This record gives sequence, structure tokens and C-alpha cells, in this order.
Amino acid sequence: MSVLYNMGNYRHLFFDLDHTLWDFEANSRLTLSELYTQMGLRDRGVDDFDRFHKNYLVHNEKLWDRYRKGFIKTEELRWKRMWLTLLDFKIGDEKLAREMGAVFLDLLPTRKLLFPYTLEILTYLKQNNYQLHLITNGFEKTQHAKLQHSGLTGFFGEVITSEGSNSLKPQKAIFDFALEKTGAKAEESIMLGDDLDVDIAGARGAGLDQVYINHLNKPLPDIKPTFTVLQLKELEAIF
Repeated sequence: MSVLYNMGNYRHLFFDLDHTLWDFEANSRLTLSELYTQMGLRDRGVDDFDRFHKNYLVHNEKLWDRYRKGFIKTEELRWKRMWLTLLDFKIGDEKLAREMGAVFLDLLPTRKLLFPYTLEILTYLKQNNYQLHLITNGFEKTQHAKLQHSGLTGFFGEVITSEGSNSLKPQKAIFDFALEKTGAKAEESIMLGDDLDVDIAGARGAGLDQVYINHLNKPLPDIKPTFTVLQLKELEAIF
């Protein structure tokens, strides 16, 4: 059951992009499927696309975690997720892995699949005079391309990326950078995202309230967000 709030003190809403508004899983699967066909991976020994996709997601998540912690650089992340997935099929071809990484990043940002009610809720919030911004751990060129192709560009005043800010969620520095760039105060700002450790804990550490967008209805551990919703439409009960 929805609970109604009067949240008139919030002026700046900072959204995460991937997994929050832009459906990364669906867009990633679509892109990997095209890459699988385009690059003839079945003929190269990748005999099961579903296993290829599942293994890619596992390696991608682990490498992103290492990237956020500063253990690896951008370029290593981009090709090693392909390399490790190929190794699962006993294919030790670094050249192919690097080529796959490049093609994947060319195709992925052109995908347009959003979570249900994304455009409607952003329109609603804009009409109610909220200032909307993004804080994303993605790459500058890639994230702006996603916004353009999915029709989201016009909703956001500032787009703060990890690459552009030289910091990463959950580090406090990226939230401080976002507040300074937008001229917002922490007490009038709120972070909306899908990741408890990255978006929610990071925002809390920077003094911002949070909305946990729990699309997958995961159990809540010790981290308690300011608000939790299961779908984007429920944001109308908060703002």
C-alpha cells in the first residue's frame, strides 16, 4: 500500500541511470545477442548464447566492482569482461575479446529500452518544478549516447559521470561534485537509485536522503533507505 508524503523541501532529484531508468539487463542482452550473431560466435565455439549471456553478466559485475574500488582501469574493464566470458568456452583469443568489447560499446548505447513509467514519471516531476540530474558510474560518451537514443536527454539539467567527475559512487567526492555543479544543497537534494551499496549508502555518506528503487523486490538488509519503491510510478506518492 502506498503512503503519501509531503516532500516540499526537496528541489534537486539526482537519478542513477543504469538499472534505475535505463533497463541495462534488457538492453545488454539485446546487444550481446546482436554481437553473438554479427561476430559469428557460435562458429567460433560459443555454442550456447544463454550461458554466454549469463556468464558475461557475472564477469561484468565482478569487474565493475573492481573498477569502483580502483583496482582496474577503464580499458581493462571494457575488454576483460569479454575475455573472461570467452575463457569459459575455452577460447583464449585476446584480439577477439578486444574487438567484441569495442563492438559492444558501439551498439549498447543505441538501445532504447526503459523501465515502465520512466518517461511519465520524469515528465510528472519536471511539471512539478523539480530539478532533475543524473549521477552515474558510466562513461561520459556512452551515457550521453544512451540518453540521446532513449529520449531522456531533455529531462536532466546536469549529467555527472564517474569519468567526468574523476570519482565513483559510492565515494563522497562524486556527490560533492554533483552538489557543487548543480548549486544544490544536500538538505534539498535526494538520490534515487537501484543499488544499496553504491547509490543509497553513497548518498547517505554525503548527507543526502535516498529513494531505493527496488525493481527486483530484493530483501532489505541492514541499510535502510529514506524511502523504498518497487516501481517508478510509486514516486508520485513521495514527490
